[in-house]
This record gives sequence, C-alpha cells and structure tokens, in this order.
Amino acid sequence: MNYPLIHRLSRHHISLVQILTLLILISSCASNQKDYVVEVYQTSQSGDNLKLISNNPTTQSTGKYKKVNLQVNADQKFQEYIGFGASFTESSAWNLATIPETLRKEVLTRLFSPTAGAGFSLTRTHINSSDYSNNHYTYIESGDKNLSTFSINEDMKGFTGEENEQVKGIELITPDYDIIPMIKEAQSVKDAHFNIIASPWSPPSWMKTGETSEMTNGTLMPQYYSLWAKYLSTFVTAYAEHGIDLWGITPQNEPLHAHDARWDSNGFTAEQGRDFLRDHLGPQLVKDGHLNLEDLDAGLRVLIYDHNKSTMNDYVTPTYTDPEAAKYAWGTGFHWYTNSELEENNWYAKALDTLRTTWPEKGMIHTESSIDIDANDPIGQYWRESTDYAGTFVPFDTYAYDIITDLNHGVQGYVEWCMILSNKGQPNPYDNFNSAPILINPITDEVIYTPLYYLLSHFSKFIRPGAHRIELIGEAMEGLVYTAALNPDGSIAVVVYNRNTEPLELGLTLKSKTLKTHIAPRAIQTINFRFN
Repeated sequence: MNYPLIHRLSRHHISLVQILTLLILISSCASNQKDYVVEVYQTSQSGDNLKLISNNPTTQSTGKYKKVNLQVNADQKFQEYIGFGASFTESSAWNLATIPETLRKEVLTRLFSPTAGAGFSLTRTHINSSDYSNNHYTYIESGDKNLSTFSINEDMKGFTGEENEQVKGIELITPDYDIIPMIKEAQSVKDAHFNIIASPWSPPSWMKTGETSEMTNGTLMPQYYSLWAKYLSTFVTAYAEHGIDLWGITPQNEPLHAHDARWDSNGFTAEQGRDFLRDHLGPQLVKDGHLNLEDLDAGLRVLIYDHNKSTMNDYVTPTYTDPEAAKYAWGTGFHWYTNSELEENNWYAKALDTLRTTWPEKGMIHTESSIDIDANDPIGQYWRESTDYAGTFVPFDTYAYDIITDLNHGVQGYVEWCMILSNKGQPNPYDNFNSAPILINPITDEVIYTPLYYLLSHFSKFIRPGAHRIELIGEAMEGLVYTAALNPDGSIAVVVYNRNTEPLELGLTLKSKTLKTHIAPRAIQTINFRFN
C-alpha cells in the first residue's frame, strides 16, 4: 500500500537533484565567464620591450583618450595556426659558436622557451648553402650521380675560422658547433616545441646550366630532375636519422630570382616547378615514406613557390590546376619582398584572399622576411624610415602590419629569415647584411635583442600551435590593426598595433564583460586572457 507514496517521493527526489544540478551548471557557467586573468604586454618606441604593463585592466573608462571598442567572438573560428619564428642558418650557428656555452644556452632559451622566452614554434633552414652560409657547399662530391657520397657532415662539422674574411681572427669558443648542433640544443630547451621547413637555394653546380658563378643563377638541367628529387628526399631522411623530423619542405627558394642574384640561387618557372613536383619530387617523397597522399598533414608537407607574395597566384596556378601535381602540395610558402612596396599594395591582402578562396584546401605560410641592418643603430632603425632597393619603409610598422594582415587573411604561420646574426649582420660573403631578432657581437659577447625579437614574441609566445584565429569585431581606424586567436588551452590572445602618435583607450568585450586598457603611441600590445 505504501508503493505509490515511495514512488512519488522518488520522483520528487530526482526533480530536486535535477534542479540542483542545473543551478550548479548555471553557477559554473557564470563563474567561467569571469574566471580568467587578463595580462597586457607592450612593446613601444618609448622603450617597453614585451613589458607587462597591466595584469588587472579596469572596467572603467578614464575619458582621457580616443576610444576604440573591440568585441571578441571566440565562437567564430578561422584558420589553425602552425606557428611563428625565424630560421636556423649557418651564420646563426657560427655566431653562437663565438660565445660562452652559458650565454649560448641563455640565447636559445630566450628564443624557444614558451615561458622564459619567445617560444618560437615554426622555423626554417637551408638545404645546401644559402646566402647566410660561410661559403658554398653541397652534400655530395662533384659528379656523384648515385649519391654514394651523400653526407650532411657539412651541417655538423663546425668551423675553422678560415671560411671567409669576415670570420678570420674571431675566436671560436665552440668550434665544433654548427646547424645540427644548434637545432639539437634548441630542442633540448625546456618545453620547446618547434617545426622546421627546409628549403634549397641551389643544386650542385654540375647539375645546372646558365650559372654566372658557383651555385649562382642558372637552372637545374632536366636530366637531373630525378637525381635532385632523390637528393632532397635523402636530406629529409638524413636529418630524421639525427632526430630532426622536418615538418615541411619547399622545392626551391625564390625560384624567380635566378638571373641577377649574387648568391646561391636556381631558377624554376611555374611550369618547371609543377613538372618537378608532379613527376619527380612528389613521387620520390612518397616512395621514401616521407609524404602521405592520404593525409598531407600526416607526413612531410610540400610548400610550393617560396617567393614574393605579389606574384604568388600566377606561380601556383599551373600546379594547383593540375590534379597530378596538386595532390603532392600541402600549400604555398611566400616571402614579403619588396618591403617598401607592401603598404602601397595594402600588404597584398587581395592576393592573399585570392589564394585562400581559390585554393581553400591549401595551406598558407609566410616563409621569409628580413631587412638590411644599420650597424650603427640596430635598435633605433626599426622605428624610423629605412630604405631597400625599391624605396622606403619603417621596419617596425611594416612587420606589424604585414604579420597582422597576413593572419587576418588566412595565413597560418610567419617565419623570419636568420634568427641570429652578428652586430654587423654577418657573416655573409656577399655583403648583403641583414638585421635579425638577435644580434651578437662576436668580439665582446654582447647580445642585442632587437625590436623584431619582441615584436615576434607578441605572436609566438601567446598564439601557440593549434590555435585558431577568431573573430574580432572593431571599428576601422587609421593607424590601428588587430587580430585575435583562441589557443588549445582556452586562453585568448588579442594583438593590437597602434601606429599613431597618440595613445588610445581600448575597450575589449569578451562575452558580457568589457575591460579597458590603454595602448601607448607607436606600440604593439598582446592582451592575454588566461583562464585559471
């Protein structure tokens, strides 16, 4: 007789549990909207270098400055990020060989640690010598058509101090240092995680025709296409045997710069590049187990082009419209040159949009940028007008606008050229002296962290691999650009660059809460929403 009463009580108990659970969930959701720490980091012309300027932004406006409102919409996701960083070159390794081990390890920590440094996560290196090598070299003996002498010892053997006039007379603290030891030491940095794209500047001279000097200009002869493809695949294998699994490869660095170059170079027309990939390199990489046609993200990724973004759509079209060639290509790599022409072309945003919308299944990576060094003012030069062979530009503005425009138009990674050079932009046997994120005086051991190091850190440190660009709704304002990303751990990074000479008040709305912060004139900020 008591069963109905017990049944009614049981039903009532379940209802209470459901109500309590719902209240807990509502409370939890409300808590999660507030359960984050907001940190604001700034680099500015006035001297801030990735400085934590606030870890508790106010919700109140001061009313002092012009206001800009930005709304973060983390529910609208776009491309996934691969990473940000700079390149391993022989010149970079040589500079590290000139300083004490403790200082060298500190430099690499500042580059690769995501907590104690910039957390570089996407890098590049050269196959054979490049313009930032001490001299020309390949991995085989001249005329070796079966690759029996292939060895990457050139990337491991270290330095003698006699390679060229720029390095003579400079003490080498660690003469057995080189590119591979540099990469391995970077891998050993605590919590470091980075991928590497490898690019050839030139095949051995005996495989080419039309050269103007050793490994300079000219083009690979067709009868050596298959041998060169096997050479590149063998390089990938050799690096893997030393614990360096390459993330990607480009078939040729700057294939359209092979007529008037002063350093290692090789010409490939768009059609030659297509044929080389379709008939030689792609099949060889598949044969050797490096490239997975079923899933291009599962193995080595082939990035075609690897030259200036102004003409990238013309170059990639023959490859991408040929299914038998396109099936091997993960995506497009491109460079920013000519720097001085970027702004007048709106950073080639339309070209990026065309590439993304025409070939939406293909990835997009910025694989190289650099500027000439002013050795007398290596820090100040980033904030004032500089020149290149085509015109003038302001380096810090150009980098900030170029990176943010690239990201907002679908690019998945950004890689600078040399990560380390000397305070004179050396060694470079061709007197083409660049700046870099880090400059080392090989005589005094002084280490200079340039504004470029801090600028790149605003992205690499806070936008981690696997992050997605998210919607950032804001007002258009002259001299202001911004982007936002959602990381795999739930943190959100908003990067804002204020090119103007006046400070601004930023209002950032995330869900239902609006925070206020100020950005200095001529400054870049990362506002990091870090969830507890």
